[in-house]
Amino acid sequence: MDTTAVRRRRGRAGPGRAGGDPGRIPELLVLVCSVAASAVAVAQPLVLGRALDLLLRDGDVGPWLAASVALLVGEILLDALTALFTGRCTARWTASVRSRALTGLLRAVPGATRPYSAGDVATRLTLNASDAGGVPAARAALAASLITPVGALLALFLVDVWAAACVVAGLPVLVLVLRAFARDTGASVRAYQHVQSDIAGRLLEAMEGAETITAAGTTPRERERVLRPLAQLGALGERMWVLHGRALATGGVLVPLLTVAATAVGGLRLAAGALSVGGLLAVCRYAQLAAGFGGAATTLGALVRGRTARERTAALDRLPALRHGWRTLPPGGPGGPGVLELRGVRVLRDGAEVLRADGVVVPGGATAAVVGRSGAGKSALAAVAGRLVDPDAGEVLLDGVPLDSLTRRSLRAEVGFAFARPVLGAGTVEQAVAAGVRAATPDRVREAVRAAGADAFVRRLPRTYDTPLGDVPLSGGEHQRLGLARAFAHAGRLLVMDDATSSLDTATEHAVDRAMRRMLDGTTRLVVAHRPSVAARADLVIWLEDGRVRAVGPHRHLWETAAYRAVFATEAESGAGQARAEEAGVAPPAGDRAASLHGEVRP
Repeated sequence: MDTTAVRRRRGRAGPGRAGGDPGRIPELLVLVCSVAASAVAVAQPLVLGRALDLLLRDGDVGPWLAASVALLVGEILLDALTALFTGRCTARWTASVRSRALTGLLRAVPGATRPYSAGDVATRLTLNASDAGGVPAARAALAASLITPVGALLALFLVDVWAAACVVAGLPVLVLVLRAFARDTGASVRAYQHVQSDIAGRLLEAMEGAETITAAGTTPRERERVLRPLAQLGALGERMWVLHGRALATGGVLVPLLTVAATAVGGLRLAAGALSVGGLLAVCRYAQLAAGFGGAATTLGALVRGRTARERTAALDRLPALRHGWRTLPPGGPGGPGVLELRGVRVLRDGAEVLRADGVVVPGGATAAVVGRSGAGKSALAAVAGRLVDPDAGEVLLDGVPLDSLTRRSLRAEVGFAFARPVLGAGTVEQAVAAGVRAATPDRVREAVRAAGADAFVRRLPRTYDTPLGDVPLSGGEHQRLGLARAFAHAGRLLVMDDATSSLDTATEHAVDRAMRRMLDGTTRLVVAHRPSVAARADLVIWLEDGRVRAVGPHRHLWETAAYRAVFATEAESGAGQARAEEAGVAPPAGDRAASLHGEVRP
């Protein structure tokens, strides 16, 4: 069997998820306390009725009265413990559900998250996770809520069979009501939660594009777009309340009827001398408790809502993730450390091939520019080269070792990424740049920041490197340069730069490139390039066209092909001064490695 296919299927299976599952102990504590409270509630009428009978007969009522008081106090304490353990159980399970869903989301293959909008994810991790976290406690509470009426019914049979038969006659109606409620509520809750996510997604989109909306004067239109699903949400919410109210109303009618009927039967039995006054008291109380099946509607609704929410959070937990191996990279490889090779690589999206690359080799320590028109497969090549995704066929090797056989730590320590819109996270500037598989030292952080051309503006911040990122607004270029700095600080054998300098002007980009070459001498660099100046400074160019590798070679050789020059035509026409100068034959500055490799680049 094809080992690549085996590895690919394993990768889709994903690793074991972290999440801190609290286990069954919190739920068990809730269940034990709830059941104990139910047992005490069932015993209470029998003991109180016996005490009343002894009191009427001038008997020794002391022990029975004390037992009744003890049961009452015990019921209060058990209810308090139930509430305490319910809160703890819900909190722990909510944290577990949220952690597992977030872990699954962060570990997922990037393409697997495409169906989930930011608003949908936010809803699943907040509202849905809270509802899902209440499922274990609701399950225990539902079990206890059913134990009480069952125990009361059994006790009622012991007190008086005829009164118990009267109650049993009405219970099937309550059971049918609860069954219909659970079925109809499940569908309504599922639709309600879906609309909630839709509204949240629209709202986040509007917030992210607030400046554009204001500038275009489309605020009323956007408000209408965001709030349009509210009518559907209101209708679904109204239906849920109707279902809930119908179940409670049915129970509210049947419970008094059953209680009155059982009391009437008990009164007749008392008149006939077959039942004592204490027995009649027990019959009344047990009839109320036995009809408590109708009161389970609230708990059942919470359980249905929680299970539906759990399905939504579990979808994030089950997202396919990359599976890692057990190998590490050798000290060197043929041609030096950092040799990147793509063998028979194919990448499919929605059944269509977006990339095919075979026999592509980037020498260790070299800079390879990936060029092509929009949609040519540049980002797909960058993703498989740095193993953000696995190819659907073929394999990617670094120093002769397949990337999917490396451990997670080895992979991320040796293969780094720099993106157009990096996510820096929280903390100070220094903490953001230092964060990684291996924390960078302060000296390394500062060297990387200088190489990225960010030291000047960082030193102008209120607390320089100790300034919290949330305290200062950063421009797109400043944000991107800090992302570059973090990539430089943690660079291993391979650094993949996916449009990572798009917010920099040509002169700054050129300065950053020279500083990067000095700092990362020996690191192989794969750069997604849109400017001819970037391709000119690279050691070789991987030219993609319609998802295929059309050619690999130096920029100055490829430039002789009209189709290659056409890749950069749009930018050339836009008037990028520095790019035009280089394309017209201005050689890179002295000392630049590209100068020795390419010399002058002429159209």
